[in-house]
Amino acid sequence: MGAEQQVSAGFAELYGTAPEGVWAAPGRVNLIGEHTDYNDGFVMPFALPHTAIAAVSRRTDGRLRLHSADVEGGVAELRLDDLVPESDRSWTAYPAGVVWALCEAGHPVTGADIHLTSTVPSGAGLSSSAALEVVVALALNDLFELGLPGWQLARLCQRAENVYVGAPTGIMDQTASACCEAGHALFLDTRDLSQKQIPFDLAAEGMRLLVVDTQVKHAHSDGEYGKRRAGCEKGAALLGVDALRDIPYAELDAALERLGDEEEVRRLVRHVVTEDQRVERVVSLLESGDTRAIGPLLVEGHASLRDDFRISCPELDLVVDTALAGGALGARMTGGGFGGSAIVLAETADVDTIGKAVEEAFAAAGFTAPRIFEAVPSAGARRLV
Repeated sequence: MGAEQQVSAGFAELYGTAPEGVWAAPGRVNLIGEHTDYNDGFVMPFALPHTAIAAVSRRTDGRLRLHSADVEGGVAELRLDDLVPESDRSWTAYPAGVVWALCEAGHPVTGADIHLTSTVPSGAGLSSSAALEVVVALALNDLFELGLPGWQLARLCQRAENVYVGAPTGIMDQTASACCEAGHALFLDTRDLSQKQIPFDLAAEGMRLLVVDTQVKHAHSDGEYGKRRAGCEKGAALLGVDALRDIPYAELDAALERLGDEEEVRRLVRHVVTEDQRVERVVSLLESGDTRAIGPLLVEGHASLRDDFRISCPELDLVVDTALAGGALGARMTGGGFGGSAIVLAETADVDTIGKAVEEAFAAAGFTAPRIFEAVPSAGARRLV
């Protein structure tokens, strides 16, 4: 039985009737462009084959019933009128937040029965929460015939996470889940939400991209992410710009000088401005067919996240150092930081050797064994049944 049939059967068992449809939304890996999204900058994610899947039916009585096959416990029942931001600390805050955001924006959602499951690794920096939000948003968009395009659903999902859940994330994760295309990376300008699909078919060029989940859990809403965001906003204010995106790379040194002894803010500003430039360089290389040349830019990005943004950890650094020593073309941490995953770009012939070297290095260091899998650029959110 396929995943959609399982979710559909689970829905029928829970709610006593078949769902009106089944939808999927993927997690994502960010190729380059970390912590630039809430600075109005550039990002370049692609969707994973791992998805959140939702079987959904409409209700007309103002009630929301939620169940996850991945979480112990029965059906959570909520009233739409009772949905209040930051009132829920469980997994249900993500789908409930989407319903709240749709209702608050004036869309005629009158309730729903929802049964969910997900193959996106939780806490690995691969946007399991965004996948959950987007799959619910897409299902309700279809069922209630709201007619919202993917970028708009993404914005509503971001509002759900920022305001209802209380996590100060940017727009990238939800846009990637809603809008990515198979075989492509998404070049996204987070200021105007303009998008460009950049061909990214590594297998055809004899390469692979590995995701190494360090199994170190992170939680965005627990302070450190918020501190970095506040520091970036302070930097923009001190430099008299709307966002750090507005500091041209050519003027970075002068901008850093103007920040004087604000050492922490200087580091944050340097990362964001150089990272935006790295995204543009990667786009240019991919468009010119020079894919292998993006490797050193991934390494540069990791050094910046480690030394300037200071959000790496020993496990992430070990993945990067071991992969590079084993012949990888490039490697870096990906996602919010403080754990989660790293990505490794390698020649197909070197993938097994590098994976084994990373596993051995983790064992020697006494770390929990990592989870390693190939990241294949996959389709964005879609209706399955």
